[in-house]
Amino acid sequence: MLPGNLTRSAHWQNRHKTLPADPIIIPEASTGFNVTRRSRQRTLYFPMIAPPPPTHTDDPINAAILSVSEDKIQGFVPDPMNQIAQQCALPVAVVIERIRAMLEAGTIRRVRQTLMSTNLARGALVAWQVPEDRLADAFDYMFREDPFSGHVVIRSTDQPIAGAKYRLWTTLKVPPGFSLDRHCTFLSSRTGATAFRLLPAKRLFVLGVGHIRRRGTEPGSKSESLAEVTDTEIVHLSDLDWRVLTALKREFGVDEIGENIWAPRARQAGVSTATFLEVAKSLSDRKVIGRFSTFLEHVKPLASGERVTKFNALFHWAVPPGREIEAGREVGRFHVMTHAYWREAGAEFGNVNIMGVAHGREKPAVLEHKQAIDDHLRAIGIPLLYTNVFWGGRSEIKPSEISPVEYRKWCVANSIDPEAMLEASPA
Repeated sequence: MLPGNLTRSAHWQNRHKTLPADPIIIPEASTGFNVTRRSRQRTLYFPMIAPPPPTHTDDPINAAILSVSEDKIQGFVPDPMNQIAQQCALPVAVVIERIRAMLEAGTIRRVRQTLMSTNLARGALVAWQVPEDRLADAFDYMFREDPFSGHVVIRSTDQPIAGAKYRLWTTLKVPPGFSLDRHCTFLSSRTGATAFRLLPAKRLFVLGVGHIRRRGTEPGSKSESLAEVTDTEIVHLSDLDWRVLTALKREFGVDEIGENIWAPRARQAGVSTATFLEVAKSLSDRKVIGRFSTFLEHVKPLASGERVTKFNALFHWAVPPGREIEAGREVGRFHVMTHAYWREAGAEFGNVNIMGVAHGREKPAVLEHKQAIDDHLRAIGIPLLYTNVFWGGRSEIKPSEISPVEYRKWCVANSIDPEAMLEASPA
């Protein structure tokens, strides 16, 4: 079904055609054209050009597309535009037109195939303690100068706990064999960070940001089944795998959005389209492909001034040791959650072991969602030893680079011996 009262009518068939105009009557004296004796006027028709498509997220067609394209196209699919069109019951030409328009207008921040980078590179959420007068510069450095840092967020908490001094939070990935700790030590020397805490994910329960489809979600809304558990084992790739993966993950430009979206990427990888699709499917089967996605800004206003969301909340829960997977699968059932992980945070953060992220336009509504989750966990007999919320402020998001080749290039560009960034060999 189309949203509202829209149907597949002649409107869609004529969407890209020139529309007829009302006649404009111009007196003969103003034209210079020859006219018949029957009339002292000449009728000219000026074609009306169809107006550009709307690009804001509240438009019902755009909302229908985004509710699918943000996080519903899981794994690798050979024709993502047709998949989106089928799931939101719109002609593929309309889907392509709208995604192009929203990308060009800045409503959509990027379009790309995501990866399950937790299975491709060593990664962690990193909490940074940075002097307040250097916080803004540290934020800028992480976002602009470190291609291996992804999400960069300044956070604060309502509770006066020891962990409140960790204001800067980032996600970080380094290729297998390289050291997260050594990378963070280098970043500390450049940013003035006085301490950092690595919080790697032991398990994943939810990973998929779908802001538009979550609008209007009621507190307590959850699925009937428990969230799936995703492991974080590293998958080793061949040279061919990396060639295809590197072309696969690059962002799409406006002109690249179309039905035959992978053929140009196959040429970039130096393989046939058939080989590209075969390798990409194999990568998806090995659980290293995430989803094909159109990304919106989480908190920052769009180019139009519209805000998709306003509040970004990192929920913390401490549950009894041994019940982390049980609690994580329960948290992951709740429709408001965009991320949920098992991470061990240590004493400074109240020995938190379950973390999750939710977004919303109103702070009280976000807190209502969290309260519903808290109440559910207690009701099923999972004690909460501690809980808290870290609120997101300034934020930037970019894909983390994970290529071993690019990591070595980055080391050389920063006058670092790549061998010095390798993990220490076990004794």
